[in-house]
Amino acid sequence: MGKLILIRHGQSTYNLENRFTGWVDVPLTPKGEEEAKMAGQLLKETNFKPDICYTSVLQRAQKTLSIILQELALHDTPIFKDQALNERHYGDLQNKNKAETAAQFGDAQVHTWRRSYDIAPPNGESLKDTAARTLPYFQKVILPAVESGKEVLIVAHGNSLRSIVMDLEKMTPEQILKTEIGTGIAWTYNYNPTTGFKRLSP
Repeated sequence: MGKLILIRHGQSTYNLENRFTGWVDVPLTPKGEEEAKMAGQLLKETNFKPDICYTSVLQRAQKTLSIILQELALHDTPIFKDQALNERHYGDLQNKNKAETAAQFGDAQVHTWRRSYDIAPPNGESLKDTAARTLPYFQKVILPAVESGKEVLIVAHGNSLRSIVMDLEKMTPEQILKTEIGTGIAWTYNYNPTTGFKRLSP
């Protein structure tokens, strides 16, 4: 039986400033580092020791993973980084404050960009677009590791992880759009070859 844990990075500076982040490579805040440390401590209490880790090419996810592994006292765990696990690209909205963007384009338009499944902001990605790059990587590279019985940790971003959760739990677009993945919270799945994935938490 394999195990898969998904963790969104801790709070970033742009999370704190209420800005659209996407692929902008911003660091964690002190609170974000503390969230990562807490995530590591909680995993340690469950005796989770990943055999292999995956993360994006963005520093906020990599730093979160690094802190978690420090808490687990694991120093030689293989880590694979790929932009397939990057956050959704917000295009022309990146760097902009969300409240200012709503004032510029209107609340309804910004809500549509943020909460529709297949409508992308200008020069950016929808959640559907994000899934189109995240899921092939997950299915080709990560899933075989879980199926082989390994304990696997993915530290990535809200939308790249939502696309994986949607696939694992066979959610509809409406269901996944209502699903929030909080910073530093572990989504834990057991894998059984017969029954597939079963979420244990949260």
